[in-house]
Amino acid sequence: MDSLPNFDHLAAQLRACRICRDAPRYGTALPHEPRPIIQGSAAARLCIASQAPGTRAHASGIPFADRSGTRLRHWLGLDEAAFYDASKVAIVPMGSCFPGQDAKGGDLGPRRECAEAWRRPLFEALPNLGLVLLIGQYAQAWHLGSGFKDGLTETVRAWREILADPRKPRILPLPHPSWRNNGWLKKNPWFEADLLPRLQTEVCELLQAADNKK
Repeated sequence: MDSLPNFDHLAAQLRACRICRDAPRYGTALPHEPRPIIQGSAAARLCIASQAPGTRAHASGIPFADRSGTRLRHWLGLDEAAFYDASKVAIVPMGSCFPGQDAKGGDLGPRRECAEAWRRPLFEALPNLGLVLLIGQYAQAWHLGSGFKDGLTETVRAWREILADPRKPRILPLPHPSWRNNGWLKKNPWFEADLLPRLQTEVCELLQAADNKK
């Protein structure tokens, strides 16, 4: 039987990737130098399947180095030390590089080349995952396939059904923690009232179990 791919080796290759800049398959080339951002290790138990780095993450090289990250850590019930512990938490965006912005100043969608080239081998190199958090519609559509509902709201609303599916690792859909989604959060109070307490319990139990095995 073939051995599992090595996450550290793959991550090093990904950080040197220039597909979207030098050989774009979809549309024009990335308008700036690539800076792929990824976090993880083969031991990680929790995976944050996010969208793509923003401007601050691109500048710093640190995932979620902005207000979205502050909100996400609050949602998860994690401090920065736990969140950035690659032995516990993997952060694998749909597009590893900042994709640029549209005319209105919003971030463009993640580059499609990235997921096609890297996503499957990266997840094969994360054999100990117990839970994958699908942040935003791009990650949800990729990982859920035909199970992706009619848009993000309906997908996140079906979180109990999705979490209860016997697939391994288990999956939980979330909206993006961007402050641009404040309106969505106000319109969907069930997210903070029902989903977040379950999310924090799941994350706490998963990482405590990992600590107990050390």
